[in-house]
Parts: sequence; C-alpha cells; structure tokens
Amino acid sequence: MEPRRWRERLLGSTRGRIIALLRRSERTVNDLAEELGLTDNAVRAHLAGLERDGLAAMSGVRRGGGKPAHLYALTPEAEGLFPKAYGLVLAALLDVLRARLPGEDLDALVREAGRRLGAAHPPAGGGARERAEAAVHVLAELGGVAEAHPEGGVWVIEGLGCPLRDAVGGHAEVCRLAAALLAEVVGQPVRECCDRGPLPRCRFEVAHVSSH
Repeated sequence: MEPRRWRERLLGSTRGRIIALLRRSERTVNDLAEELGLTDNAVRAHLAGLERDGLAAMSGVRRGGGKPAHLYALTPEAEGLFPKAYGLVLAALLDVLRARLPGEDLDALVREAGRRLGAAHPPAGGGARERAEAAVHVLAELGGVAEAHPEGGVWVIEGLGCPLRDAVGGHAEVCRLAAALLAEVVGQPVRECCDRGPLPRCRFEVAHVSSH
C-alpha cells in the first residue's frame, strides 16, 4: 500500500485515535478507555499492537488515589507518522534567498550547509562498498530510502523516496546540498544527477572510486 494511504488509514482507526490522544499527553489504560468508550481489555489489546510496532511504550506510573496505574506515551518513531513541512519551508526559504543572492552565492551557501550536515556524521571508512553503504545509512537517518550499487566503475546511490520532495521540483539547490552532505560523509567527490520530475528520485555518483 502507498505510504501516505497506509498512514491515513492507520490514523483514522481506533489505534490512530489512541495515537492522537497520546500525542497530546501521557495516559493510562483507564484514561483511554473512558475517552474512547472502550473496555480496558480492548485498549490493552490496541496498546500491545502499538508497542509491538514500536509506536508506544510505558513511560511511568501514576500514583495516588488508589492502585498505581501505568502511563503510556508515544515513542519518537511515532512522530514519523505525522506530516512534516520541512520541504515546503525549505522551498520558501530558497525562493527568498534566490531573489536576494547571485546564483553563485546561493550555490556556495547550500553546499556549505550540506558540508556542515555531513560533518555531523562520522566519516565513512573502508572501501567503496562500505562508503556507499554509509551514505545510504545517512540518507535513511534523514528520512529517505536509498540503495547503492556499482555501475560503470563508480558507485551509484539511488533514492527510492525523497524526504524533501516538496522542495526539489523547482530547486536544484536541494540536490546540490545533498551531494555536498554525502561527499563529506564518503570523503570523495559526489556528482548529483537527480530526477526532479513529478516523482523526484535521488541519484548520486561517488566519483573516482572503483568497485570493491
């Protein structure tokens, strides 16, 4: 199922309603049962599923006024279910900078931003394969999906899902930022040759590295 539809389907379900309540604050099984009009056992079953999926966890104990009750909260991973405006914000920022800066200054600025982002990650070691896999891992940490493979004497990193797709369409600078980030991580020049069409797909070539 397409990720967005899956997310919408989940958030529209009973488990989605539990997620929405836990996003506001920690709650006990009894709290959730009262707010949702469910039995305690039904709530426990839904919470068990959310715990199994890594979306909720026990976060503490509420004491006072009777038997202590376990509190539940969302995990950091659960925040990934909610839409983010990063791409839209970045696109608006680039529009403003493009209107105020010469092209070469804007290009230098985004590449410097990419290098700083890359410097926050440990530099990759090993051969070509290990460096390319490290780049894939960094893209995954940023919310993307990518894979790496050798092609024509270089290693190619191809994205299967772009976390900044809302900004990519009219802003090649986003791809140059990503290329600078990856170059910092792999310690090699990286050439971007991304598809910035309606369904953006990242493609980066790690230059001058033979397959390992």
